Amino acid sequence: MRQPLIEEDATRRRWRRRCDQDACGGVYLLTAGLAFLLGLGVGLTLSFYLLPAPGPVTPSRYSEIRPNFLSVSFVNRSLSSVAGKELAVNGIYWSSQVEARLPSGYGPEEEEAWLALTHSAQVLKVEEGCGRIHNRLLTLQDGSRSCCRYRQNTDQIQGEVFSYYLARLLGLRNLPPAALSVVRYHGPVWARVQRELALARWAEERVVVLTRFIPSLRAAHIPVSLRTSDRHLHPTDVPGGANESHAELAQWSDLVVLDYLTANLDRVVNNLYNLQWNPAMMDAPAHNLARDPYSGLLLFLDNESGLLHGYRLLDKYERFHASLLRALCVFRRSTADVVRRLHLHGDVGEKLQLSLEDNPPEVRDLLPPLPERSVRILNERIARVHEQISWCERQYGP
Repeated sequence: MRQPLIEEDATRRRWRRRCDQDACGGVYLLTAGLAFLLGLGVGLTLSFYLLPAPGPVTPSRYSEIRPNFLSVSFVNRSLSSVAGKELAVNGIYWSSQVEARLPSGYGPEEEEAWLALTHSAQVLKVEEGCGRIHNRLLTLQDGSRSCCRYRQNTDQIQGEVFSYYLARLLGLRNLPPAALSVVRYHGPVWARVQRELALARWAEERVVVLTRFIPSLRAAHIPVSLRTSDRHLHPTDVPGGANESHAELAQWSDLVVLDYLTANLDRVVNNLYNLQWNPAMMDAPAHNLARDPYSGLLLFLDNESGLLHGYRLLDKYERFHASLLRALCVFRRSTADVVRRLHLHGDVGEKLQLSLEDNPPEVRDLLPPLPERSVRILNERIARVHEQISWCERQYGP
């Protein structure tokens, strides 16, 4: 009979211990909760007294993110610098730091000096060279040398000289000084090289272009960003920090504009067209483009296909010209400003004719003006370049 009492007492003790543990657990939970509430209250009170009062909100550069995914402007692209470095691009324009690094090139002073020399100095020597079979390398009386362009076809002379005048209108300094002359065996300029002229089969009363010879030039390559089928040179493709590579890219932006306006077939479009036979063509040196290794100046050579011959072949080559223009969204501000003025006034034909009229009468009598059809097409292409600049401003402007 004692065994059941023992079991009953043991059961009561277990229930008592369990109840004591539950009571203690409740106390523990209550204590922890009170401590948490006390700490929260102290923390909020201290933060109220210690933190500074909020001031006016200043928008950061990240507040200018634009959630417009239908265009490429969803980020403010004008911030194309790296902290601590000079700006390379400001909006869609090469910065003043890049402009300051550009080679001086050939400006009005060099052109005037070359004109004065070629109109008065005798030609002492005629040699083969300077590209095509009819061209000749001339040595002038003062020792200067000239690549002289002779053509049976007048429109190639027109293309060369009017492309040169257009580059001058745009403010480009990448074309060596050029002058026009008339071949006259017995004239004061040519009298001492009559035999050489006869051997070259140069006819009298032909207008030729005398371009200043630039020695020691090197090949120039197409920028990597313009070589592939998805080519583009936009602000986001330009790394921060103005340096010499940006100075060369700035010259390339001018080259794309000039060659689009003139529809030049014999430079980058030549490389693009020949891709169908040579897949590595865009890695080869650009045709009719050279680089001065001392100054970094790019020389835009041989522009005779511009404005006439190139315009006749637009149906065949326009897709190449257009792809290069569409790829460009960084410009020199001075070039863009001239394009705007020419587009606004529509007077590029008159300006080019005025440049021709600065030549001696014998040149003006023999070389026709730029045809009206060419002037019309040139104005249309100026409008397209202006449209491209405006589009880029909308995409990358502040």
